[in-house]
Amino acid sequence: MVERDSRMPVYGIAVAAQLLGLPEASLRLFEAKGLLTPARSDGGTRRYSDDDIARLRRVTDLRDEGINIAGIRRVLDLEDENASLREQAEDGLSGG
Repeated sequence: MVERDSRMPVYGIAVAAQLLGLPEASLRLFEAKGLLTPARSDGGTRRYSDDDIARLRRVTDLRDEGINIAGIRRVLDLEDENASLREQAEDGLSGG
C-alpha cells in the first residue's frame, strides 16, 4: 500500500470538522485568526491535510487548557520555530 504524504490536502471542511468533532465555523475562525492556512482547490474550497488535522488537534488541546487564541498562535509559532531549528541542526550534523 502506498503511503500518502501527510502534507497533501485531501479533506474538505465538512470532513475535517467531523474528524475533529468541531463545527465548521470553528475551523473558519481558526483560519481567520491565523492558526493555519488550509490549501484551496481551484474553485476556492478549503482542503485540509493530515498535518493540518494534527495542527487543529493541537489548537483544540491548547484551547481546552484555557489558552486564548493569541496565546495559541504564539505557542504554535514557537513550536514551528523549534521544529525548523531542529531540522537545521540535523541537516548540519548530517552534512546536508
